[in-house]
Amino acid sequence: MPHDPLILAFDTSAAHCAAALLSGETIVASRYEDMARGQAERLMPLLEDLLAEAAFSWTDLDAIGVGIGPGNFTGIRISVAAARGLALSLDVPAIGVSSLDAQAFDAQRPVWSLIDARRDHVYAQYLRDGAPDDAPMLLSSREVAKLKGARIGPNAMADPAPTIARIAAKRLAAAGPTPIPRPAPLYIRAADAAPPRDPAPVILP
Repeated sequence: MPHDPLILAFDTSAAHCAAALLSGETIVASRYEDMARGQAERLMPLLEDLLAEAAFSWTDLDAIGVGIGPGNFTGIRISVAAARGLALSLDVPAIGVSSLDAQAFDAQRPVWSLIDARRDHVYAQYLRDGAPDDAPMLLSSREVAKLKGARIGPNAMADPAPTIARIAAKRLAAAGPTPIPRPAPLYIRAADAAPPRDPAPVILP
């Protein structure tokens, strides 16, 4: 008998390390830890703890869902690199989900999805209903004040992992036998001039 797809989703695109395990339509386990740094060391142990808590193993997974940003450069690269590595080793698809899309998952569209980008700016995307979404962009607070239409954010979603898992499940079902493109980081703002203290993992094309 076919089983409910088991999807492991995680996100380190902001000051957190978040993960969720989705079986069918049920979140069977989730973890969220605030952290400004250290996600590279914490992510894999957290994922192992999550699987153990729900009595599953890596080989039970049908897909990986991963937050691709926008957000912290190093954090995005950590989670995307981990998702690609896991997908390759487990021979399952990895599905990238943007924070802007996840935040507006349950919102009525069309809607502006806004995420704090700091320094008086926000990441913004206009998400449509039944039509292609606009490209994500970086807007100043002055530009945001001129936006017309409904909006959500800029800090509407505390824990993105469960929603990333649900979106990944929908995309997995919609893809059928069609191969799913590998996740890639969603960078909107250029990197800060100062390099990170710890080098970020390299993302291959």
